[in-house]
Amino acid sequence: MAFRRARNPDGRMSLGDHLRELRRRFLISAVAVLLGGVLGWISYPQVYGRLAAPFNDYKAAHPGSIINLNFGTATAAFSQQVSLSIFVGIIVSSPVWLYQLWAFIVPGLSRRERRISLAFIGATVPLFLAGCAMAYYVLPKVLAVLYGFTPPGASNIQQVSEYFSFVTRFILVFGCAFLLPVFLVALNAIGILPSSAMVKAWRPAVFGIFVLSAVATPTPDAFTMFLLAIPLCILYFGAIGVSKLIERGRTRNRPKWTDVPDDEASAL
Repeated sequence: MAFRRARNPDGRMSLGDHLRELRRRFLISAVAVLLGGVLGWISYPQVYGRLAAPFNDYKAAHPGSIINLNFGTATAAFSQQVSLSIFVGIIVSSPVWLYQLWAFIVPGLSRRERRISLAFIGATVPLFLAGCAMAYYVLPKVLAVLYGFTPPGASNIQQVSEYFSFVTRFILVFGCAFLLPVFLVALNAIGILPSSAMVKAWRPAVFGIFVLSAVATPTPDAFTMFLLAIPLCILYFGAIGVSKLIERGRTRNRPKWTDVPDDEASAL
């Protein structure tokens, strides 16, 4: 019977231990995604209908347009069901793989850092799901803008695989992007990133957010970039506010003798 290797008291791990830890957490995440995928396979008709609804609504609103979803090959329907099942598995299992990711990045946590870790997970999952929900909400508007470039009289027959690849990537990009403020607050809580540094870097941070949004969104239009960049900018400044509150509480609870200059004797 194999026992899990004990951790170093200082939280240090060898390269081999890191690789074994990565493998273990990857397997846990993969099993969670697989189990969520089973749920996605069972609920495939409902998932397909939900994700195809923005396309069908646009088609119904423009009866004169030649626009349709097309299964191009004999295996396309099966492949699409597998892809959407995995997509559902990623969404459903997000609490598991997000925790595994965080636990791998920050091993050997102290008791205080474990509390921070639980708060991190408690904020991460709702933000990830909120990002996915926002992407689904704005998806019809994005499709209306993109299909609006179709010249009059031209047809727009979409391969099912390409349409759903666009939709699922669009949703996951928004979900992952909404995790930005949680990582910033977590770095601040463990003393790596002070709020003053985030305030000083707000201009390059906003510029970087817009660049990231332009690269990450699967469409070339500026409309989609702004839909992602503006909420991320708001979340960035929200992370600064939360970090300042954390630092204020940390300063309030710090013993007064720690504020004595180095050239003076403290009361301790």
